[in-house]
Amino acid sequence: MTAIFAIKNARIVGSEEHFIGNLSVADGIINELSAGASQVGEDWDGDYLIPGLVELHTDNLEKHLMPRPKVNWPILPAILAHDAQIAAAGITTVLDALGVGDIDPESVRSTMLAACVTNLQQARANGLLRVEHYLHLRLELAEENLLDMFSPFVNDPTLKLVSLMDHTPGQRQWTDLSHYRIYTTGKRGWSNEKVDAMLEDMRERQVRYADDNRRRIVESCNAIGKPMATHDDTTIAHVTAGFAEGIKICEFPTTMIAAQTARKHGLGTIMGAPNVVRGGSHSGNVSAAELARADLLDVLSSDYVPASLLHAAFLLQKEGYSLPKAINTVSRNPARMIGFEDRGEIAPGLRGDFLRVRVVDDIPVILQVWKSGQRAI
Repeated sequence: MTAIFAIKNARIVGSEEHFIGNLSVADGIINELSAGASQVGEDWDGDYLIPGLVELHTDNLEKHLMPRPKVNWPILPAILAHDAQIAAAGITTVLDALGVGDIDPESVRSTMLAACVTNLQQARANGLLRVEHYLHLRLELAEENLLDMFSPFVNDPTLKLVSLMDHTPGQRQWTDLSHYRIYTTGKRGWSNEKVDAMLEDMRERQVRYADDNRRRIVESCNAIGKPMATHDDTTIAHVTAGFAEGIKICEFPTTMIAAQTARKHGLGTIMGAPNVVRGGSHSGNVSAAELARADLLDVLSSDYVPASLLHAAFLLQKEGYSLPKAINTVSRNPARMIGFEDRGEIAPGLRGDFLRVRVVDDIPVILQVWKSGQRAI
């Protein structure tokens, strides 16, 4: 029997326009969409009906796995807490960004990768997750054992994105070492003496391993058609190297010239939603708002604050984006960027992933979350 429900009097945000109208869903799929008044359905009283958000890069799971330095939390409860927070943020499709290798051998990224993937699979199989989870593996190129760590996951069907990272201080995100010291002594709890020792070690590892690891990873991903992203590109050379390797995504460029070069070569650009909400980068790099004003921003990612995603999208209206264009950066654009054609916008024939949102004091507040036509929140 076909399950149908209807909504009326909602401000529906499509990929090109928004209007007061009505929507119906049958068996998890949007089947009708119309403008104007209707006598049928649940009355949303003019609240926004927005597509479910699509998140390509969040390390939020790692915060639940290690809520304080050197405090490891049980993995399944951590995953379920992360899933609930993601759902509450209006994200209905998420790529959990898990690190492969790290500059700190004691970090959660270095010790829990396989167990995280296994527990995500079990949670999915047992129907415990509110939203749809996939993998985004973040490969630290200066990791000595990177290829051995990555190879068990390269053919995983849930792996939707691979990013090539080099967090060696002194370049890319950490060109300014003073910002790096503030970050590591604050978040990681390192002393200045440990920072100095790690700097020397990390630079040595970069020289020994990064270039060869990158070449072999690129060959492996291209051979099986796995989407790749560059990470923290700073220079023209960084972007053009990625383009020559067949990479299609420029993730968190740190300078205007890198973003401009990405656009020139047809790479999609991802920036952090916290950057928009805070009004700038915590690392002192180019602001997402500046790229938006130059029309160089394609996708927002919540990065380390899930709740920032929808808030930042609404703020893009202050940078000249229409509401549909702003919402596309957190729904349609990221979905298409990694090959999802069945979600990311409000249109007949697509999945019934959508949000009920009310704006209160200029802040978008999520009241309900629907995934495949079922309430998730």
